[in-house]
Amino acid sequence: MILHFVTWRNGKVIVLLELEAALKAAGDPTRTRILKLLEAGPLCVCQVQAVLGLAPSTVSKHLTLLKAAGLVTDRRDGRWIHYALATEERNPYARAVLALLRGPLDREPRILEDRRRLRSVKAVPVEALCALPPAERAPSRLVQVETTRSARPTRRTSPTRAPSRSRRSSHA
Repeated sequence: MILHFVTWRNGKVIVLLELEAALKAAGDPTRTRILKLLEAGPLCVCQVQAVLGLAPSTVSKHLTLLKAAGLVTDRRDGRWIHYALATEERNPYARAVLALLRGPLDREPRILEDRRRLRSVKAVPVEALCALPPAERAPSRLVQVETTRSARPTRRTSPTRAPSRSRRSSHA
């Protein structure tokens, strides 16, 4: 048996499934962190991935769920899709759910660390960041970036080692 909570608004029946979708989407800790990141403005998948340290496919899945719940919107810009907090009323409960996240979580250590990482990530042009392999997008690996269009972030490297030679016997 499935229960649906129903309310009346202006003579129309509104099923509260939209509220449930928004609450479920925002209730996941990773998606809450993404929503808190998006408070600073639109971000592409590779920027979110760099801050959270998750695989791009994982970040995309979370963003897809947030979009389906009406909490975020997306905008295509060439090769990149930028996600932002929803400003339109696709889900009548989105604004209230997003308002619940503002303020109370701002002093949480994990949110503060995410924001610190986001500042480092935003210092890198999106084109350069997204050109890096996902494993190299971590803010701790990004040291400096030239501001030219063709810039690639300089990465910390370990001291170079001489290639090891395999010991092969010349005997057959």
